[in-house]
Amino acid sequence: MQKILIVSHCLLNTASKVERFKEESVRSEEQLRREVLREAVDSGVQLLQLPCPEFVMYGSLRWGHTYEQFDNTFYRSRCRELLEPVVQQLKEYMADKERFRILGILGIDGSPSCGVRYTCRGQWGGEFGGRDLEPVLKDVRLEKGQGVLMEVLGEMLSENGLELPMEGLFAREPQRALELLKK
Repeated sequence: MQKILIVSHCLLNTASKVERFKEESVRSEEQLRREVLREAVDSGVQLLQLPCPEFVMYGSLRWGHTYEQFDNTFYRSRCRELLEPVVQQLKEYMADKERFRILGILGIDGSPSCGVRYTCRGQWGGEFGGRDLEPVLKDVRLEKGQGVLMEVLGEMLSENGLELPMEGLFAREPQRALELLKK
């Protein structure tokens, strides 16, 4: 039986991520990402990569965003469009229970799109010029909750009668991501 894990785009392609400058958090996430990928490859787990709506819509030079910026009908509609082929693939795999086993979905906690247990929240938006950014930046925070892409994926799975566990890659709780691979 082939095991399959659905993963956020940047788990396999970190070039798609927003450029980050907190070296310690970047290092710890990268270490965990490599550990999870090594374990998946060593265990023979196949990886199905989700699309990255942030990269598709805003490219590589985008600023970091918050959940509130993506929580709109336009972004959700684009997520749905990007996820449709993925959901079709999942239905196909899940129809052949003798041959395939979907382990679950591994997102990236902290992401406003791919967060599973935690997402980036805050009233961020507008132009930088002539604005006191300090109060705006202080309002940006990590909170419990899913990112917009994961919410839309969960809705689409439910609409299709599919249930899959979701977990987030989060350096503060490394075992949670690794547990998905052991199912």
